[in-house]
This record gives sequence, structure tokens and C-alpha cells, in this order.
Amino acid sequence: MEKVYHIYAKEECLYNNLSKEEFNSTWETLKGMVGLMKTDYELEDLSYEECVRAHGYSSANTAEPDGHDSY
Repeated sequence: MEKVYHIYAKEECLYNNLSKEEFNSTWETLKGMVGLMKTDYELEDLSYEECVRAHGYSSANTAEPDGHDSY
């Protein structure tokens, strides 16, 4: 089993299936951006979900959360 993370802003998925390392980096960056830049988001609008997926994961077998590609 492998943990992955999805990051949301106002309940819209911004990033999905991030590894722990990717999550930590992206989460801190987003929090900094919301705090420093004028955006439509407040810090309270950011949230994340921690999920566990089986090894050998295939996106054909599992639906990803709504949102856009994270690249």
C-alpha cells in the first residue's frame, strides 16, 4: 500500500496523486503563495486528502478526483 495526497482549493482538486515528498513541497509552496500574493483564495480555502492505494496502481482502474492535471 502506498499513501498519496490530493490538494484542494475551495473544494476543487489542484493536484492529485502526489507522493509524500511532492505533497510536502507543493503544500508549503501553496500556503506561501496564498499568504504573500493577492489571490482569490484564503489559507482556509486550502485542504488536502491523504489516500492509500494498492501497489501496481493503474489510473484505468481507479477514478481520480475532479480537477486538472498537476503539471
